[in-house]
Amino acid sequence: MDRTKPAIPATARRVGTDRRGAVVAALMLAMALAALDSTIVSTAVPQIVGDLGGFSVFSWLFSGYLLAVTVTLPVYGKLSDTFGRKPVLIAGAAVFLLGSLLCALAWNMGALIAFRIVQGLGGGALQGTVQTLAADLYPLEERPRIQARLSTVWAVSAIAGPALGGVLAAYADWRWIFLVNLPIGALALWLIVRHLHEPHRAVRARPRVDWAGALAVFACGGVLLTALVQGGVAWPWLSARSLTLFGTGLALVAVVVAVERRAAEPIIPGWVWRRRTIAAVNLALGALGLLMVAPTVFLPTYAQTVLGLAPVAAGFVLSVWTVTWPLSAALSQHVYRRIGFRDTAVLGIGAAALILLAFPFLPYPGRAWQPTLLMLLLGGALGLFQLPLIVGVQSTVGWGERGTTTASVLFCRQTGQTVGASVFGAIANGVLAARLGGTGDLDSVTRGLDSGTVPEATRRAVADAVHAVYLGASCAAALAFLVLLCVAPRRFPVLKD
Repeated sequence: MDRTKPAIPATARRVGTDRRGAVVAALMLAMALAALDSTIVSTAVPQIVGDLGGFSVFSWLFSGYLLAVTVTLPVYGKLSDTFGRKPVLIAGAAVFLLGSLLCALAWNMGALIAFRIVQGLGGGALQGTVQTLAADLYPLEERPRIQARLSTVWAVSAIAGPALGGVLAAYADWRWIFLVNLPIGALALWLIVRHLHEPHRAVRARPRVDWAGALAVFACGGVLLTALVQGGVAWPWLSARSLTLFGTGLALVAVVVAVERRAAEPIIPGWVWRRRTIAAVNLALGALGLLMVAPTVFLPTYAQTVLGLAPVAAGFVLSVWTVTWPLSAALSQHVYRRIGFRDTAVLGIGAAALILLAFPFLPYPGRAWQPTLLMLLLGGALGLFQLPLIVGVQSTVGWGERGTTTASVLFCRQTGQTVGASVFGAIANGVLAARLGGTGDLDSVTRGLDSGTVPEATRRAVADAVHAVYLGASCAAALAFLVLLCVAPRRFPVLKD
């Protein structure tokens, strides 16, 4: 067990636990909403485009939601430390449900994209505040239990989302994809309002909110993430539009730094990066977001193109890691109580690096059980890596800093996924173009799957492209390994509850 420092006097006691079970149920429902809306729309795109049109911009249904969630995480984290978790969670859930209702009423693709962004503005509050409340509700010894439950909810939602979206689009109407959020969200809201009672805290009569910093963070994150998401897809990387966005984003980074240094209560305080433990966890989970892109984005295409599997079977190859990930996360407490948070995470990410590195050595064309076995092992390794870091870093700060700390960790992980999608997409398309004589990309391969005709040269090219992506993912895992060894303290400075 990690050594502890003397307890720091706090202005707030732990959130009341007399009705903790009802609050946990509400948190799980809120997490399910946020997780489902990341995946449920994907299988309904043909029906949505057929009804509303806008095929050329439909990718913004996903990009807009992701951008809004990511850039609002730091803002909601700071607000929850200032005003409490309950008002932030209620406001975020209300905005999310409003966005869901508006999405169901959308009259064209532009309106649907705008309302998806509204959904994302609420989704950022759901993701960050739920994770923070999980640490508020449970002492250190019990936090793996609630975190494992939340991981299970996320895993089940990742599997059920595409299937549920396809069923609703095929047998009802795609608008029900958003309407189904309303009763679930209403139940979660009712449970939170009725059963979550935060203790009284000593708060200044007029707490200072860094609205200028919030606006600067929102603008900077939005511009840079847009450049990463759309670069190489909607326009070439070296086009004037791409260079303009990156230049504007870098200028806004300077603005954020200047505004935050002058703010009395900055949205992104400097201590987030000055404390070794938090900085190391941020960087390590950013690398986790980066490496997760390899299986989630590229493995289904590999399974269908190279292994010749049907879409359902290809989805199964990917989904098996959602079984071992939460199971490993739940059991990780028995490891980090013996060797500490950092060494447990080092063990997990070291194993993940070797598993990712093994993928390029699979035989061609291979059999379905081979990548399936690797995904089972990868889920177990990443469960051993992620949960100890989240529980550990939340345990190094008091109540008044926990929301900001949790939000910074989630922000880095989300940003890593965005960067990974751009970088690995460019790598995969580059390898495909080289193998196919300068033509072809993964989008054209995916379209070719619909016709059922994939030439042998294309199959080999896709295999080489995905192998290159997995090699890059193993490098990201190795980077996280080095960060933990060189930056993170061997024993996290855990505070007493």
